[in-house]
Amino acid sequence: MNFDRIYAYRFRDVDQVARARVWTEIARYLHRRLGEPSRVLDPAAGLGEFIANSPAAERWAVDMIDHGLSKLDGVTVRIQPILEADLPDAYFDAVFASNLLEHFASPDEIAQFLERMYALLRPGGVLAVMGPNFRYCSRDYFDCADHVLALTHVAVSEHLYGAGFEVDSVTPRFLPYSFRSALPASARLTRAYLKMPLLWKVLGKQFLVIGRRPT
Repeated sequence: MNFDRIYAYRFRDVDQVARARVWTEIARYLHRRLGEPSRVLDPAAGLGEFIANSPAAERWAVDMIDHGLSKLDGVTVRIQPILEADLPDAYFDAVFASNLLEHFASPDEIAQFLERMYALLRPGGVLAVMGPNFRYCSRDYFDCADHVLALTHVAVSEHLYGAGFEVDSVTPRFLPYSFRSALPASARLTRAYLKMPLLWKVLGKQFLVIGRRPT
């Protein structure tokens, strides 16, 4: 698949400046939620919105395509498939995988990915997985050409536990499905939204599942 063209078409009418501001708020929230980790890995970094805005002291980004990642200041970048990337084992305090698992071809590939993340995390390190929750966005889920597997927060929790993680928290409804949702791409509104979990139950269509590598 030509991901460059697919993503350019998908985000053709999205304000990228506003999108980056929203991700600044999301990255700061997740940094606190994950215990203010010092070493953070984004294994499918895309345009780098999360990792570029993470307050972590040490930031690593991996993707198969360089969407501008190599230009990010202070970020160690690997342009490789995540299962082949040159990364240090038992090193990271936190991994944040956003909108990734639904792209894998099979549950076995998800298991391989999670086992790699387990190996990369230090004992006690955390893995946060965010993605579209099929239970709440089934009508739009397969409108994306690269969505393969239908996943819910329940299935992802089982995947994490199967890979050896202890499941710390499961949020079935976290963020809206996309930047074309009812929530405008505004940093101020995003900051307010993240402080009001009651709104998540109305607008949230993406899960957030957090697992921990046992010490």
